[in-house]
Amino acid sequence: MAVLGVWGAISIDKIEPQSWIVVAAGLSALVAVWIDGVWRWSRNVITIVHEGGHALAALLTGRRLTGIRLHADTSGLTLSVGRPTGPGMVMTAAAGYVSPPLVGLVGVALLTADQVTIMLWTAAAVLAAMLVMVRNLYGALVLIVAGAAVVAISFYGSPGLQAGFAYGLTWFLLLGGVRPVFELWRQRHDAWGRASDAAQLARLTRLPMLVWTGFFGLVSLGALIAGGYLLLT
Repeated sequence: MAVLGVWGAISIDKIEPQSWIVVAAGLSALVAVWIDGVWRWSRNVITIVHEGGHALAALLTGRRLTGIRLHADTSGLTLSVGRPTGPGMVMTAAAGYVSPPLVGLVGVALLTADQVTIMLWTAAAVLAAMLVMVRNLYGALVLIVAGAAVVAISFYGSPGLQAGFAYGLTWFLLLGGVRPVFELWRQRHDAWGRASDAAQLARLTRLPMLVWTGFFGLVSLGALIAGGYLLLT
């Protein structure tokens, strides 16, 4: 009954924000990505979506998902059981870096249809699903804090606050999807780079790590350009 009461309190309304909210949200997201001290913390959001992408790809390709870990250094790990090679493993490994920009584009589609509340409640549902699979304390804490923020804004925030948060999150996914790819490029020859998704894909497919890094870059930049254009027009 309590669950029914919560769902009964959810209203799905169309919210069309003023243009200055869209621009201000984009500038705030740019600050969160550009400034290292802020990025150190805000990147946790990108890690959540990155690992969620690995998890979803694993499930869609028939692998058995065994756990997700989110670490204090903003790295993450998604574990699944299945064939160690083949298309399923390739798709699972490739899904991480492309997930933030692609999820950002989904957010753009919802926001351009003025579906702010649907976007927020979808985000809350995804965070709850990931919480079931998280396997470390820090990861659980990050998901709980993020989920609580989304739920609080969805229930108690004014339409303007909900719109600003939703647009800020969407901008952040689009912008924040680009920076990790450039970091991957810079660190491709060190120990971290050799253990990255791109390096794993190079071993799985025999395509050079450079090709996969370029693929991630094209997806993230393409999503940013397309999403930014749609948000600003």
